Amino acid sequence: SPRTDTVDLRKEIGMVFQTHHLLPQCTTLENVLIPTLTRGMRKDMRMQMRERAVTLLQNVGLGGRLHQLPEQLSGGERQRAAVVRALINRPTLLLADEPTGSLNEDGAQQLTDLLLELNRSEGMAMIMVTHAGYIADRIGHVVTLHNGQLVSRE
Repeated sequence: SPRTDTVDLRKEIGMVFQTHHLLPQCTTLENVLIPTLTRGMRKDMRMQMRERAVTLLQNVGLGGRLHQLPEQLSGGERQRAAVVRALINRPTLLLADEPTGSLNEDGAQQLTDLLLELNRSEGMAMIMVTHAGYIADRIGHVVTLHNGQLVSRE
């Protein structure tokens, strides 16, 4: 018999990478909606996901950039769009791999502010990898990799 306890990882886990990985031929809104395309949804659910995408994009300051292509966005705007794409399916866990690595310090601080706020407002767990100490200092629980061993920092 088929398993009934399987987890849909597309819904449970969102991922943000150091590079945004937006599709160049798709608008900001289309890029954000990509993770929803493989979920066989009724029309009303697709409309709800579109509304969520627009709301999240507005919340991160991209409400006026919905129909822009990635090449028309700044680096910080691209990363914010990538964050929204990771959140579109309401994941319970957000994995962020050096999400600020390609940004200047101001942009990195702003994106960190956004991630921490969304962590609270979306009620999800977040694991972030970073080499930036000033960002790690803002995270609740920090674990460092030292000589191949994970060390908890209190």
